[in-house]
Amino acid sequence: MPVTVSEFQGNMAHFLHLAAQEDILIMQDGEIIAKLTKPSADKASIAKSLFGVLPQNMTLEEAMEERADSL
Repeated sequence: MPVTVSEFQGNMAHFLHLAAQEDILIMQDGEIIAKLTKPSADKASIAKSLFGVLPQNMTLEEAMEERADSL
């Protein structure tokens, strides 16, 4: 869910609660500057979502790093 910095600042408790269910993308001037996500993201489900998309020689950690760099 994308939100502006001012929305996040004004409703921080609400967005922290929502982060347990979905990623919160904090935007400033139309660009994502931060991503709020739950710390216990299931690596297996992340890997399954990438199945068939990643080269066979790429690790999950490399894929996650590449994805983070593209945001």
